[in-house]
Amino acid sequence: MVEAISENPLLVESGYIPFDRIQVEHIEPAVRQKLQELEQRVAEIEANIVPTWEGLMVELEAIGKAFEYLWAPVGHLLSVKNSDALREVFEKMMPQIITFTQRIGQSRPIYQGVKAIKDGSAWDKLDQAQQRVIELRLKDFDRSGVGLEGKAKERFNEIQTRISQITTEFSNHVLDAVKAYELIITDPEQTQGWPLNLKQTTAQSYAQANDTQSDVQAGPWRVTLDGPVMSPFLQHHRGREQRKEVYLAYVTRASSGELDNTQLIVEELKLRKEKVGLLGFNTFAEYSIDTKMAPSVQAVEQMSEQLAAAAKPFADREFKALGDYAAQQGFDGQLKHWDVGFYAERMREALYDFTDDQLRPYFPMPRVLEGLFSLCGRLFDIEIKLANSKATVWHEDVSFYEVFDKTAGQKIASFYLDPYSRPADKRGGAWMDSCMARRRTQGKLQLPVVYLVCNGTQPVGDQPSFMSFGEVLTLFHEFGHGLQGMLTTVDYADVAGVNGVEWDAVELASQFMENWCYHKPTLLGMTSHVETGQPLPDGLFDKIVASKNYRSGSAMMRQVQFGVTDMRLHHQFDPDGQQSFLELGREIAMAMSSLPPLSEDRSLCAFSHIFAGGYCAGYYSYKWAEVLSADAFAAFEEVGLDNEEKVTTLGRRYRDTILALGGSRHPMEVYKDFRGRAPSTDALLRHSGLTD
Repeated sequence: MVEAISENPLLVESGYIPFDRIQVEHIEPAVRQKLQELEQRVAEIEANIVPTWEGLMVELEAIGKAFEYLWAPVGHLLSVKNSDALREVFEKMMPQIITFTQRIGQSRPIYQGVKAIKDGSAWDKLDQAQQRVIELRLKDFDRSGVGLEGKAKERFNEIQTRISQITTEFSNHVLDAVKAYELIITDPEQTQGWPLNLKQTTAQSYAQANDTQSDVQAGPWRVTLDGPVMSPFLQHHRGREQRKEVYLAYVTRASSGELDNTQLIVEELKLRKEKVGLLGFNTFAEYSIDTKMAPSVQAVEQMSEQLAAAAKPFADREFKALGDYAAQQGFDGQLKHWDVGFYAERMREALYDFTDDQLRPYFPMPRVLEGLFSLCGRLFDIEIKLANSKATVWHEDVSFYEVFDKTAGQKIASFYLDPYSRPADKRGGAWMDSCMARRRTQGKLQLPVVYLVCNGTQPVGDQPSFMSFGEVLTLFHEFGHGLQGMLTTVDYADVAGVNGVEWDAVELASQFMENWCYHKPTLLGMTSHVETGQPLPDGLFDKIVASKNYRSGSAMMRQVQFGVTDMRLHHQFDPDGQQSFLELGREIAMAMSSLPPLSEDRSLCAFSHIFAGGYCAGYYSYKWAEVLSADAFAAFEEVGLDNEEKVTTLGRRYRDTILALGGSRHPMEVYKDFRGRAPSTDALLRHSGLTD
């Protein structure tokens, strides 16, 4: 029985989100009631425009807070606790949500009121963050179609609604395609060479899927397209035909039958082009760059060309060396895509003499978290405490933490950590998202709360999750995002934390944190062997560092290729032309990859970053921000990573600029405040080993 509307957990506007009480049945009545209330509040604001910060912007802030409590939890649950019922109501209510957001974004009275603040005599009395809020709001109004009228406005709104539907459908197709595939292995001989963790994960997956028992050593084992399974399977499985089967299933997911995303992509590209044309932009890429740190599409293309020119010779040499190594191991013929991961892992083991199985026992997740929290305490003067009793969660695997400023002794933020893979109802990948932004409404300060979501290896039995080194890097990466969301000192939600930060600068804080995983005291401090309690031996640490840039040219080219493909699709490509988007992808891969693409490869049909996420015409951001993050970490190298006093001082400056200021100023200004100069590509190429 549904709770009375007055008790609906999606209608609260204080405290933490009551995830233990939210049911699918609550969503529709909550959305209908709250949107009706908010519509009335918007109408009252429009009828009584007071063009001052207190008279207008504070009122809009309050509406943002109410919306944050209403709809953000629904979108979050769609990602971490997906179900048919949730999808149905999400898709049913999404048009109303979009209509309301467009209602504000296209409100001429509110737009004129905000513009009057910018043009008024009190403008110079606003602080820098407030001015930035106004400037970003005005840009958002323009990009929301506030200047459109008649049929153009009607069409713009239709496009917005349809694009939102497409992105949801696209994401659901990818999730369902991953869920639909399985390879069952019953012969223990076929698991020879598998890491123990892969056996444990696939045995557990089989048991859960079939509601039965599966022995780690005797099987059966269930191989899926989920990242923590698929990647190690391709690296370690000796059966070439089964590697081929899994690889082809992966690069063709969501590209056939009822789950085919092909036509959705074509429609989305057409709609994006039409939408930005209504706003006066030539291409969607130009529209995207208009809110980025990069000054132009050409600047992005220039960066991609520079990185590709540096990396391609290395990538080609790496592929030739891999082929030579495979031949030495008795491989006869040309390497195929499903061979690369397998022989690259064998070559890495031969060169650096360690395996994933050797590392995992040293990285139990609780110990890794201790090390991560200790590093953050040392660098940023914070203390992180487990506080599961303070908030409710959506799954038993999720933990809740509070963050305190050590010097002030005050709580400054909180976060949820959802660390493990759940292929049945949780989308793949890893991400940070805002649950509650830092904001001040009605004189009260709301502290930031963020979600940190990974898809790491699940615990087995009474043992903790033993992390791969790649999973450790991912955790540090997402925690970097989380730090920027939590350590903000800005009181206006539009520019607090990661909000308002240009998209191509938002990866700076995340990628910066990854560098500490190669700092010996930091890494050894987060290791403890499950049986002996001993830290990672020096020898293994040296091998990890030595292997850091193994095949880095190939890795660089892969990311640059993704970015180039994304930018071409949104700048030069004509979705109504003769060439298909798949043909364009293959053309770019042919030019940039050391291994020609497969004719069967339709992996763009599952490229969620650009077709269902925020990276459309922005995938280059990973590399753009990596230039910033490498240069920022180089500042710590320059003072001496083991010089505690100077590292502490620099860490505080990093916190007070990059992490604290969020989107309250342009990221280049913030970066220069930290570094004292503009960024250079030198550190990235040096860190990647791509300098001769």
